Amino acid sequence: MSRLKFLLLSVFLLLAAPGFAQQVTVIRFPELQKRLSRPTDTTYVVNFWATWCAPCVKELPGFELVRATYASRKVKVLLVNLDYASQLDKKVKPFVKHRGLKSEVLLLNESDPNDWVGKVDPKWSGALPFTLIINNKTKQRAAFERELSPTELTAALRKFL
Repeated sequence: MSRLKFLLLSVFLLLAAPGFAQQVTVIRFPELQKRLSRPTDTTYVVNFWATWCAPCVKELPGFELVRATYASRKVKVLLVNLDYASQLDKKVKPFVKHRGLKSEVLLLNESDPNDWVGKVDPKWSGALPFTLIINNKTKQRAAFERELSPTELTAALRKFL
């Protein structure tokens, strides 16, 4: 293969890489609840967010940093999107692709937050962003009903490790 063809192929693959962003899985609350209550030693960092929430969007790079930094440890970042399921293809998937999110993204398909918000955390008012850090084996849990800087997020997570 000539150098020019190799270079062009390399550039094409690099430009196409954002197309391989994480998929978005649509789930219902009982499935999320079951997943978060597993008796495992994995620490879950669960961020509830929406594409229309400016503080949510602002803090997403911090969650991606945590995912990359702790990839070799038993830490799992879940980004739980709260846009309407009808917005999946039109808004959520393009957002995830454009931002190059690599963390697991779930779209919570529930119409009435009053049915499930208190089950995530009794002190959560439903405001976004909301972050839950949980380790079921050690019975540790921390909840934040506000935007977290990357430094704050990392400091909170370190208490679990």
